[in-house]
Amino acid sequence: MSGHTALASPSTAAKRKEARTVILSSYLGSTIEFYDFLLYATAAAVAFPKVFFAGTDEWVGVVAAYATFAAGYVARPLGGIIFGHFGDRIGRKGMLIISMAMMGIASTLIGLIPGSSVIGPWGAVLLVVLRVCQGIAVGGEWGGAALMALEHSDRKRRGFAASFVNAGAPTGAVLGTVVMGIFSALPQDAFLAWGWRVPFLLSFVLLIVGMFVRLRVSESPIFAEAVAKESARGTKRRIPLLEVLKRPKALIMIMFAGAAGFGLQVVLPTFSVTYAVSKGAPQQGVLYAFAGASAISILFVLLGGRLSDRFGRRPVMVTGLALFILYLVPMFGMLSSGNIALIFLAFTVALVLHSSLYGPLAAFVSEQFGTTNRYTGAAVGYQLATLIGAGFTPGIVAGLYKDSGQSIVPVVIFLSVMSLVSIVFILLTRESKNNDLSTVS
Repeated sequence: MSGHTALASPSTAAKRKEARTVILSSYLGSTIEFYDFLLYATAAAVAFPKVFFAGTDEWVGVVAAYATFAAGYVARPLGGIIFGHFGDRIGRKGMLIISMAMMGIASTLIGLIPGSSVIGPWGAVLLVVLRVCQGIAVGGEWGGAALMALEHSDRKRRGFAASFVNAGAPTGAVLGTVVMGIFSALPQDAFLAWGWRVPFLLSFVLLIVGMFVRLRVSESPIFAEAVAKESARGTKRRIPLLEVLKRPKALIMIMFAGAAGFGLQVVLPTFSVTYAVSKGAPQQGVLYAFAGASAISILFVLLGGRLSDRFGRRPVMVTGLALFILYLVPMFGMLSSGNIALIFLAFTVALVLHSSLYGPLAAFVSEQFGTTNRYTGAAVGYQLATLIGAGFTPGIVAGLYKDSGQSIVPVVIFLSVMSLVSIVFILLTRESKNNDLSTVS
């Protein structure tokens, strides 16, 4: 008996070590991907209106810049379909490497696009094309990273493990905002001429780092086992997307359950930054306030995932959303104060509340599907949620604010209704923390 135990222990220890390596790689990879993707959000708030839409009214330029921002979210479900299909057919790891390369190259090229003063409207066209490439890449990245963390982990710690992938988003936001904040300290002419471009060009350096990390991880053991079982039975491989669409309820529930989380998330680095600056706060100070708040929120994203392992995904997510609704009015009050300390507090509380939803979300989404269609189902469902929740929200709230004579009331109402809809769909979706991930379909 002791001999058997001695043999079993190293195997268990090896599995735990491998799980930690995979979780770390998913976190770092997600950080790099979201640095690129969310850097665009900051640039859309502070640079793109003047670089690519010069000569327009200030808020018209902001709305136009946010429209190009939305193109990335429109493309994310397509990325989920493409990468999900091959991730469910041939494996998770290879798709993660391709998605990272695509993101890094697209982001680097964004930093090289000439402004409207040089090539006129073609600058905005190129911006949209590369933003679509970013969207496709991140649409494939998230699903693979979440599944690798989830499928390597112990059942009782899945929410915590998967939350590291979502923790990559605020980490990437911190990096992107700090770097953009550093260059925004330049004189305005220099910042608009070349300063905003440097953070995008740095994406190529991050791409090299990310590739090194991604190449060192192993394939998902649950996926490999499922493929081996199908092969042994002689089962014909099915098209993952068709299998998911045969039972569309899970997609619909996920799409609306997650929408508000993405809407609230994207309003903070876009409209909220622009709003605070328009009320007299210094641009660099606002960017640093958001970066500091994002850094704090990283721990709370992980805490949200850990709490969901204990209490369930749904209770933690609903609590976070309900509290955020109550917080919207005081949040915008602090953002309009012009006081950087209050703006920092506004962002911090907002992101801590948001973390209660965002931390459990990766596990909540992924656990709704079987192994051989999980990449497709999770990626497409998650990206559809980002599309309806985040893709158009910055433009909508900016438009509501402008058309109402710069009143914040319509913005609060819109975000509150969106949050209430998500609460309803979360409650209608089954609790998933005890689901068996080894189920093939």
